[in-house]
Amino acid sequence: MVEKLWTIDWNAVFVPQVSLLELVLRGTIMYLAIFALLRVVPKRQVGGISPSDILVVVLLAEAAGNAFGSDYKSVVEGAVLVATVLFWSLALDWLQHRFPAIERVVREPKLKLVENGRLLRRNMRSELVTVEELMAQLRERGIENASDVRAAYIEADGHISVIAKAGKDGK
Repeated sequence: MVEKLWTIDWNAVFVPQVSLLELVLRGTIMYLAIFALLRVVPKRQVGGISPSDILVVVLLAEAAGNAFGSDYKSVVEGAVLVATVLFWSLALDWLQHRFPAIERVVREPKLKLVENGRLLRRNMRSELVTVEELMAQLRERGIENASDVRAAYIEADGHISVIAKAGKDGK
């Protein structure tokens, strides 16, 4: 019994039981499906990091976690899935950098929330930003009234950027 605790099935550790091509295909499909779904999540719910950052962290944790345990028959299978997720993350970043048309598809554009002191409630509603939340962001920048704002945008990462009217304190 003690001898069994100290023996390692090296074949099971390093020889994949599933086709590596299937793992790459599964990793690709899951990455792209979750990426597409994260595009419809309102930006403010994501917080300070981008949806693709969240996607990579979640998928890497899942792929690596299964490889740590015995859900996969070999660590190679987990490594292939991790490599697939990282490949797609880097590939999409590179493609966005290289081709502006792809950036417009992959990266969400900023959305104007305030225009010349007027709250754009339809845009706020689409991102689930309440008046109270927007005003809190303005106050953090030293602006007490929306009328003192030339423009405010919710950026792709969920942060709100503010352009104060001339002569106002906004940071």
